[in-house]
Amino acid sequence: MSDAVRTRITMEDVAERAGVSLKSVSRVVNGEAHVSEKLRAKVTAAVEALGYVPDVAARSLAGSRSFVVGVLFDNPSPNYNMKVQAGAYEACRDAGYHLRIDEIDSSCSDEELAAQIGAVLQKGRCDGFVLTPPLADDPRVLGMLERERKRYVRIAPVLDPERSSAVETDDFQAAGEVASLFRRLGHKRIGLVNGPESHGRAAHRREGFLQELRLLDPEAIVCEEFGDFTFYSGIQAGKRLLRACEPPLAVFATNDDMAAGVMNAAQQMGYRVPQDVSVCGFDDGIIATTVWPYLTTIHQPIARMAFAAVRMLIDGVEETPVTQRIGSHLVERDSVAPPGAR
Repeated sequence: MSDAVRTRITMEDVAERAGVSLKSVSRVVNGEAHVSEKLRAKVTAAVEALGYVPDVAARSLAGSRSFVVGVLFDNPSPNYNMKVQAGAYEACRDAGYHLRIDEIDSSCSDEELAAQIGAVLQKGRCDGFVLTPPLADDPRVLGMLERERKRYVRIAPVLDPERSSAVETDDFQAAGEVASLFRRLGHKRIGLVNGPESHGRAAHRREGFLQELRLLDPEAIVCEEFGDFTFYSGIQAGKRLLRACEPPLAVFATNDDMAAGVMNAAQQMGYRVPQDVSVCGFDDGIIATTVWPYLTTIHQPIARMAFAAVRMLIDGVEETPVTQRIGSHLVERDSVAPPGAR
C-alpha cells in the first residue's frame, strides 16, 4: 500500500480532531441545514487543520445530492461576472461543492432559449442554480427551471419577489446617493448613462437617481443616454452626451464599465476628468481602480451576494422564500469634483 493511501485523511480523523461524532462531521461537510454555528466552526477548523478534502463523487453516490452548484449569467460586464464567480466559488469551496458556470443569451427567441437551458440541464445534475440579472427576472428561464423541478436562488431580482429566495442590495437608495453627491458639489447640468431599458436593476438605479435629484434640485437639467453595460457602449453614450450644445458637467453611469467608457470618450474629445466633467459609476469593480483618475462609484457587494446565494441553496433556504439584503455605499475617489474645478 502506498504512503498516499495510508496517510489519506478521512472523516473519522476530522471527527477525532474536532471532538465530535462522525455523523456531526458528515452533516457539516454535506452542507446540511440547521447545523449550529459552534459545531460548524469546530468541524471547519479541523478540516482546515488536517487538510481534509471531501470525496465529491462518493458523497454524490451515497445520497441524493450532486454537490454541484450552477451559476447562470447573461451579463456583458467581465468585472461583474468575475466577482460573482469569486463569491460563488468561495461558498462552494467552503462547503465541499463544485461550481459550474454557464452563459445564457436571453436576447434570443423562446425556442433558442429553451434549447440553451436544455443543454445546461443535460450537462449533468446540479443541486441548484444561482441566477444573475437579467436572467433573475426572465419569466421564461424561471418557468423552465420550475417545470424541471430545479431549485434556484436569484441575485437582485426586481419582479415576483415571492417566487424564490433572493439576495439583493438597495440600488434605488444607492443611486440616490450619487444624485446627492452631484447636488452637494453644485452640479446642475447632469448626464445619465443607463443600461438596457428592459433590465430591472438598471431601471431601479435610474429611478432612484432621478427621484433624489428632483427632490434636491427640481431645476437640474438631465440628459439621458442608454448603453448595454459594456465599456464600448459607454464610449458611444459619452460622446453623444458631450457633443450636445450644453454638455453635462457631471455624468452618472449605472455600471463601472460604462463609466470608464464615458471617461475614455471625454479624454478623446479633450475634456479633463474631473476638472471639466465629473464621472461616477456603480459596482466598484476592478476597473474602478484601473482607470485614471480612479473612479468614484457605488460599492456593490457582488461577491458577498453570490456567496450568500450559494449558501442559501446549500442550506435549503430557498424552500421557504426569503430575501437577504446586503448594504452598498458610495466610494469617493478622484473622478468627481465641483464644476469648473482646477
